[in-house]
Amino acid sequence: SGANEEHEPVMQSIRIGVTPRRARGPYGVEIGHRGFTMLELMAVVAVIGILAVLAVPTYIDRIVREQVKTALALADIAKPPVAASWSLAQTFPVDNAAAGLPAAEKIVSNYVSAVAMRDGAIHMTFGNRASSAIGGKILSQRPAVVEDAPIVPIAWVCGNADAPDKMKAFGENRTNIPDSLLPAECRAQKR
Repeated sequence: SGANEEHEPVMQSIRIGVTPRRARGPYGVEIGHRGFTMLELMAVVAVIGILAVLAVPTYIDRIVREQVKTALALADIAKPPVAASWSLAQTFPVDNAAAGLPAAEKIVSNYVSAVAMRDGAIHMTFGNRASSAIGGKILSQRPAVVEDAPIVPIAWVCGNADAPDKMKAFGENRTNIPDSLLPAECRAQKR
C-alpha cells in the first residue's frame, strides 16, 4: 500500500483523459469531468453554418466580378480603330467590319463568347467558361469624347458608369449584368 501511495502522482498523470475517474481538487473536493456537451458543440456548428451561408454568396460575387474584370482586356483590341476614326473624321465605326475587326463570334476568350462593335460602342457577350450568373449577358464599353475637341483622347465608359464631366458617351449601353456583379469602374455612381 505504501508503494502505491508513493507512485500515485505519476499514475494520476498517466490516467488523465484515459479513465473516467474523477479528479480531486484542493481540500479533497471532487471535480467533475470537464468538456463540451453535445448542445454546446451543436451551437458552435450552427454559428459556423450561419457564417458560411453569409460568406459564400459574397465570395461567389467576387469571383464573378473578377471574371468580368479579366474579360475587359479583350475589348482593348477594338479601341484603337474607334480612336483613329474619331480623331480623323469625328465619327465612329458602325460595326466590326467598318472597324477592321473580325466577326463578333471570332473575338473570344475564356469568359467572352463574342465582341461586337455598334456605332463605336463595344458589346462583350459573356460565355465559354464564364459563371452561369453572367453567361449570355452583355457588358458595353462606350467611347466618351469632347465633341468640339477631337484631339482630346477618348475615355471609355464601362457598363452603367457615367461619362466623365464635359464628355459625351456615344453608342448604346446594352449592359444587362446586375451592378452587384460589375467591377467598381463599371457601376453607376450613387449620389
